[in-house]
Amino acid sequence: MTEQVQESATPIDTAKLVGALAIVVAGLAGFYLLSTWPIWARWLVVLAGLGLGSVVGLQSYQGKTFWQFVQSSRVELRKVVWRDRDAPSTLQVTAVVFVVVLILTLFFWGLDAVLGALVRMLTGRGN
Repeated sequence: MTEQVQESATPIDTAKLVGALAIVVAGLAGFYLLSTWPIWARWLVVLAGLGLGSVVGLQSYQGKTFWQFVQSSRVELRKVVWRDRDAPSTLQVTAVVFVVVLILTLFFWGLDAVLGALVRMLTGRGN
Protein backbone atom coordinates (compact mmCIF):
# COMPACT_ATOMS: atom_id res chain seq x y z
CA MET A 1 0.00 0.00 0.00
CA THR A 2 1.47 3.29 -1.05
CA GLU A 3 0.67 6.51 0.69
CA GLN A 4 0.38 9.69 -1.25
CA VAL A 5 1.87 12.64 0.52
CA GLN A 6 -0.09 15.77 -0.25
CA GLU A 7 1.92 18.93 0.02
CA SER A 8 0.25 21.75 1.88
CA ALA A 9 1.06 25.24 3.00
CA THR A 10 3.54 25.62 5.84
CA PRO A 11 4.44 28.60 8.02
CA ILE A 12 7.41 29.17 5.73
CA ASP A 13 5.01 29.56 2.79
CA THR A 14 3.03 32.10 4.78
CA ALA A 15 6.26 33.97 5.52
CA LYS A 16 7.11 33.94 1.81
CA LEU A 17 3.72 35.44 0.95
CA VAL A 18 4.04 38.10 3.65
CA GLY A 19 7.54 38.88 2.39
CA ALA A 20 6.28 39.13 -1.19
CA LEU A 21 3.54 41.51 -0.09
CA ALA A 22 6.07 43.56 1.88
CA ILE A 23 8.31 43.83 -1.19
CA VAL A 24 5.39 45.03 -3.34
CA VAL A 25 4.37 47.57 -0.69
CA ALA A 26 7.99 48.73 -0.40
CA GLY A 27 8.09 49.29 -4.16
CA LEU A 28 4.89 51.32 -4.01
CA ALA A 29 6.15 53.28 -1.01
CA GLY A 30 9.39 53.93 -2.87
CA PHE A 31 7.42 55.64 -5.62
CA TYR A 32 6.18 58.25 -3.15
CA LEU A 33 9.23 58.48 -0.91
CA LEU A 34 11.62 59.04 -3.81
CA SER A 35 9.70 62.03 -5.14
CA THR A 36 12.91 63.87 -6.06
CA TRP A 37 13.91 61.13 -8.51
CA PRO A 38 12.85 61.27 -12.16
CA ILE A 39 9.46 59.70 -12.85
CA TRP A 40 10.93 56.91 -14.97
CA ALA A 41 13.19 55.84 -12.09
CA ARG A 42 10.29 55.90 -9.64
CA TRP A 43 8.23 53.68 -11.96
CA LEU A 44 11.24 51.39 -12.28
CA VAL A 45 11.23 51.01 -8.48
CA VAL A 46 7.53 50.06 -8.59
CA LEU A 47 8.10 47.53 -11.39
CA ALA A 48 11.09 46.07 -9.55
CA GLY A 49 8.98 45.66 -6.41
CA LEU A 50 6.20 43.96 -8.37
CA GLY A 51 8.64 41.69 -10.17
CA LEU A 52 10.62 40.70 -7.10
CA GLY A 53 7.44 40.27 -5.05
CA SER A 54 6.01 38.01 -7.75
CA VAL A 55 9.14 35.88 -7.83
CA VAL A 56 9.11 35.49 -4.05
CA GLY A 57 5.36 34.81 -4.00
CA LEU A 58 5.64 32.13 -6.68
CA GLN A 59 8.11 30.23 -4.49
CA SER A 60 5.39 29.51 -1.93
CA TYR A 61 2.93 26.60 -2.08
CA GLN A 62 0.10 28.94 -3.03
CA GLY A 63 2.26 30.53 -5.72
CA LYS A 64 3.18 27.16 -7.20
CA THR A 65 -0.49 26.14 -7.16
CA PHE A 66 -1.41 29.40 -8.90
CA TRP A 67 1.25 28.86 -11.56
CA GLN A 68 -0.02 25.32 -12.21
CA PHE A 69 -3.51 26.78 -12.64
CA VAL A 70 -2.22 29.33 -15.16
CA GLN A 71 -0.44 26.62 -17.14
CA SER A 72 -3.48 24.32 -17.19
CA SER A 73 -5.66 27.27 -18.24
CA ARG A 74 -3.39 27.89 -21.21
CA VAL A 75 -3.65 24.21 -22.18
CA GLU A 76 -7.46 24.41 -22.03
CA LEU A 77 -7.40 27.63 -24.05
CA ARG A 78 -5.58 25.82 -26.84
CA LYS A 79 -8.31 23.15 -26.88
CA VAL A 80 -11.03 25.70 -27.67
CA VAL A 81 -12.18 25.77 -31.29
CA TRP A 82 -12.17 29.42 -32.27
CA ARG A 83 -14.29 30.76 -35.12
CA ASP A 84 -12.54 31.78 -38.29
CA ARG A 85 -12.23 35.54 -38.38
CA ASP A 86 -13.07 35.67 -42.08
CA ALA A 87 -16.31 33.72 -41.73
CA PRO A 88 -19.48 35.73 -42.40
CA SER A 89 -21.06 34.35 -39.24
CA THR A 90 -18.44 36.14 -37.15
CA LEU A 91 -19.57 39.52 -38.45
CA GLN A 92 -23.23 38.55 -38.02
CA VAL A 93 -22.75 37.47 -34.42
CA THR A 94 -20.85 40.68 -33.67
CA ALA A 95 -23.64 42.76 -35.19
CA VAL A 96 -26.32 40.89 -33.21
CA VAL A 97 -24.39 41.39 -29.96
CA PHE A 98 -24.01 45.11 -30.74
CA VAL A 99 -27.74 45.51 -31.44
CA VAL A 100 -28.75 43.60 -28.29
CA VAL A 101 -26.42 45.73 -26.17
CA LEU A 102 -27.89 48.88 -27.73
CA ILE A 103 -31.47 47.72 -27.07
CA LEU A 104 -30.68 46.77 -23.47
CA THR A 105 -28.94 50.11 -22.93
CA LEU A 106 -32.03 51.99 -24.07
CA PHE A 107 -34.29 49.74 -21.97
CA PHE A 108 -32.31 50.29 -18.77
CA TRP A 109 -32.04 54.03 -19.46
CA GLY A 110 -35.83 54.21 -19.78
CA LEU A 111 -36.35 52.03 -16.71
CA ASP A 112 -34.03 54.29 -14.72
CA ALA A 113 -35.93 57.38 -15.86
CA VAL A 114 -39.33 55.87 -14.96
CA LEU A 115 -38.20 54.59 -11.57
CA GLY A 116 -36.48 57.91 -10.80
CA ALA A 117 -39.66 59.83 -11.65
CA LEU A 118 -41.71 57.40 -9.55
CA VAL A 119 -39.42 57.84 -6.54
CA ARG A 120 -39.46 61.64 -6.92
CA MET A 121 -43.26 61.56 -7.11
CA LEU A 122 -43.63 59.30 -4.06
CA THR A 123 -41.15 61.23 -1.93
CA GLY A 124 -42.31 64.67 -3.03
CA ARG A 125 -38.81 65.76 -4.01
CA GLY A 126 -37.69 67.22 -7.27
CA ASN A 127 -39.90 68.92 -9.82
